[in-house]
Amino acid sequence: MAGRKKFVAGVVLGAVLAFPALAAQDIALKAADRAAVVRTLAEKMNANYIEPAVAERVGSAIARKNAEGGYASAASAQAFSAVLAQDLRTLSGDLHFGAMLDEGFRERGNAAEVPTRARMDEAREQTERWGYGIGKVERLPGNVGYIELRGFGRTEFVGPAYSAAMSLMAGTEALILDLRRNGGGSPASVAYLMSHFFPFGDERHLIDIYNRPTDTTRQIFTVATVAQRYDKPVYVLTSARTFSGGEDFSYSIQAQKRGTVVGETTGGGSNPVGRFSVGQGIVVVIPTSRTTNFVTKTNWEHVGVKPDIAVPAAQALQTAHVTILRKLVSSEKDGDERKELQRVLTMAEKGESDKPVYTLRGEP
Repeated sequence: MAGRKKFVAGVVLGAVLAFPALAAQDIALKAADRAAVVRTLAEKMNANYIEPAVAERVGSAIARKNAEGGYASAASAQAFSAVLAQDLRTLSGDLHFGAMLDEGFRERGNAAEVPTRARMDEAREQTERWGYGIGKVERLPGNVGYIELRGFGRTEFVGPAYSAAMSLMAGTEALILDLRRNGGGSPASVAYLMSHFFPFGDERHLIDIYNRPTDTTRQIFTVATVAQRYDKPVYVLTSARTFSGGEDFSYSIQAQKRGTVVGETTGGGSNPVGRFSVGQGIVVVIPTSRTTNFVTKTNWEHVGVKPDIAVPAAQALQTAHVTILRKLVSSEKDGDERKELQRVLTMAEKGESDKPVYTLRGEP
């Protein structure tokens, strides 16, 4: 589409999810090794972190702690990466920061990391073993659809699975999308799933992602080629654990006035990331970008997504189901259907459901 800016950094909300770290051999570190890592980390943050003032403050705090011997007990690369990850998150307040060992990572400056065939094969295999992030697909009593989605993997891997799951929901009266355990992932996959909830031809501008290292912006729209569409009510379940891409979907479904969010305020992480080598096999995940919702002109960083119906996460599914059933009962014109829906509603309000029957008809 005309006017869209080219985005060359290629970062995603869940870089670690998209390209899983390969196991690396842990090595012993000397004080000079840790000092070199700290210096490189400060340089990489100052050049790439989306908030330059925060990068300088955090880098100085980590350097000061190292000079005072605060990392002396981190005698290995694995131990040092773990404590660095914790300090980066605590000092910055940005939960997208991370650090790990990754033997196969090769930094490519501002260009997108081009994965090897082995890493792509591993990512595909892990995505398949992970069930494409889909934890459960079910029809609840009252013909209400339910999909639990744990994360947003690479679109080329998970997109067909999303559409397959949505095809099973085609005949339902409403859909509950459970993101209570969703930790994030690719913004392109968020957009791909979101595309199922708008009519053909209704292309929506969802978010813009500004990347500081390249000074470029990526505009993300719904995907016109998605074939399966769903026009019934949509309810999204959230928890304090819902993060990053899970928040992106929840925030956009609200902003586009396409769904109702039920549950708890989410974790509050909206800054997409890049990965950088800081030496000794340690790779640091640094938030390099800022997400801006096209409708609200802001995001959910530090504040999370506020639910439309606020309830504890453990009660969110029952609350959404009961809300849907009440609306179905009130709109049903057929007397017998209304009576059956009322029976289902009464059971749902009590947290009950019909037990399956495994005997032949006519047997006691």
